[in-house]
Amino acid sequence: MTKITLIAEIGINHNGEIELAKKLIDQAVEEKWDIVKFQKRDVDVVVPKEFWNNKLIYKNGNLIDYIDYKRRIEFGEKEYDIIDKYCREKNIDWFASAWDSNSLKFLRKYALKYNKVASALLTNKRFLEDVAREGKITFISTGMSTLKDIDNAIDIFNTYGCKYIVMHCTSIYPCPPDKLNLSLIKFYKDRYKSEVGYSSHFPGILDAPLSVVFGARYIEKHITLDRAMWGSDQSASLERLGMKYIRRDVDLVEEMIGKAEKVFYNEEKEKAKRLRYW
Repeated sequence: MTKITLIAEIGINHNGEIELAKKLIDQAVEEKWDIVKFQKRDVDVVVPKEFWNNKLIYKNGNLIDYIDYKRRIEFGEKEYDIIDKYCREKNIDWFASAWDSNSLKFLRKYALKYNKVASALLTNKRFLEDVAREGKITFISTGMSTLKDIDNAIDIFNTYGCKYIVMHCTSIYPCPPDKLNLSLIKFYKDRYKSEVGYSSHFPGILDAPLSVVFGARYIEKHITLDRAMWGSDQSASLERLGMKYIRRDVDLVEEMIGKAEKVFYNEEKEKAKRLRYW
């Protein structure tokens, strides 16, 4: 069996600090996760203007406009050049989910293996076509969507012959256990005849190994150095210990599942000699 692929979603948990991003990459490498993932936005395009002047408390305790916050935490070419070089040095794959076509074009510079359609963009037909035209293996998240929305997105990728991995996702942050609905993983596998995965917003670790039972081959979890850190996604992310347990447990579950073939093991035969007296 092949190892389950674990994707460490750094996202925006770097808080706009490249040294923090490096530490998160280091943590993923040290805990034997396979891929690190970021998010790339043209914030002036994707943030609706009616929200630009909303106030929030920045990490220094000062009030700032929401658009200024989004601009401060957004990495540009300088930072992504560093990330690209650092990940190559650490021998770990990386990619980023583009949230708009400008960001998709920006990421082409790095010759990345993967694309990602975030749940928020699943109904954006023009963007989906731009992604599918690139022909990269694409993770398609299915949160905040109807089954018809997902079918329409998959049709686009099939039309362009672009390989995809359907990622079960519930877009609630954090997601309570009664809304995880992990059974959908097998449903998607059967419906779309594709590889499937699981993009998690559950704050614990039990959902990850359970998702493997339903057929997930790729698992994406947000990671952080400290869940108490400033930032919108930190509290629903995994710290180092959680990453360690998930790597251990998903690999164990993969071994435990087996092949649905009844085997009379040699160890059992020896036991049978002693216990079967007739």
